Amino acid sequence: MNQRMVSLDAFRGFTIAAMLLVNNPGDWGHLYGPLSHAKWDGWTVTDGIFPFFVFISGISMTLSLGRRAALGDRPQDLLLQTFRRGGIIIGIGLLLNFTPAFDLALVRIPGVLQRLGLCTILTAPIVLYWQWRGQMLWLVGLLVAYSIVELRVSVPDAQGVWHTGSLQPGEDVGAWLDRWLMDGHLWRSSKTWDPEGLLSTVPAVASQLAGVIAGHWLACKRKPIEKCVGLLVAGLSLLWIGQAVGAWSMPVNKSLWSPAYAIFMTGWACLFFSVFFGLLEAVAYPPLRRMATRLATPLVIFGLNALFLFALSGLIAKMLSFIKVSPELTLKAWLYTPIQTSGLDPVNGSLLFAVLFVVAMFAIAWAMWRRRWFVKV
Repeated sequence: MNQRMVSLDAFRGFTIAAMLLVNNPGDWGHLYGPLSHAKWDGWTVTDGIFPFFVFISGISMTLSLGRRAALGDRPQDLLLQTFRRGGIIIGIGLLLNFTPAFDLALVRIPGVLQRLGLCTILTAPIVLYWQWRGQMLWLVGLLVAYSIVELRVSVPDAQGVWHTGSLQPGEDVGAWLDRWLMDGHLWRSSKTWDPEGLLSTVPAVASQLAGVIAGHWLACKRKPIEKCVGLLVAGLSLLWIGQAVGAWSMPVNKSLWSPAYAIFMTGWACLFFSVFFGLLEAVAYPPLRRMATRLATPLVIFGLNALFLFALSGLIAKMLSFIKVSPELTLKAWLYTPIQTSGLDPVNGSLLFAVLFVVAMFAIAWAMWRRRWFVKV
């Protein structure tokens, strides 16, 4: 598979656009329910965005490393290059957390990009030195091992009370480990646990391995329509399995990245991607494919610089809240005031600000696309 997969670029673009939308409301106090994370157990549309990106990273890893291995690159060279890429992603995430105040005493160490980088580093040797059956065993083994640790190991909470198998905020093994290693450097909204903590990165690696295995399916010599149907069947099956695992063991929970959550969201990722793949790769009727390609072009434009746009959006969001146009008015508040005073319902005004933010980021993406500027890590 020597050319870019348009459907994967479009799916990546869809995911990054959704991520920008939910990360940049005008007012965090006024949100539509699906555009905010579940409080703890359960899920919303927003909770599917991050695992979609991890799943896409797994597909890309299979296709990219497989292509380069076929060209004669040595596994050890590919491993070092992938480690370097993961390290750079982690570094960018830490740099964003340091912005705007470079304060070593308060900086949050975990983060979205840090998790993506860690997943890349930890998944790479499994991809390079195991075939798909071995990768499947790793996937299942990681989920089982994580469940055993979370449900069987006793740890103290932030007040020193010991718990075994508690999955409440700040009481699980992952929260204890994060406090032990990074106390004072966790998510400021909780301080005693972090949604991108170290231990919960283990099942996130399993989510990326699911993408890796999907990449093997996409790279095989079956007909595109068979691949599309396979993704659809896998998605429906994983939704059922995820619900069953959640009822039997740890429930669907994004902050814990529970095995049920990893499986369930992989199911949704397969279903969503099957739509993109079906319309852009598998449809045999040329007029329909041309129409789908035209409609997907904005998403492809987003997808070609997804990582750069996510990092840039994070920097811009921080600057909007840091830069002041007056002693008591931030730049974001100044920009948001006309929407607040327009008469719109506060929830709709908050959503409108987020939509305009996405439009502004698309303008940057479009300008880069026109100039063929593609930022690769």
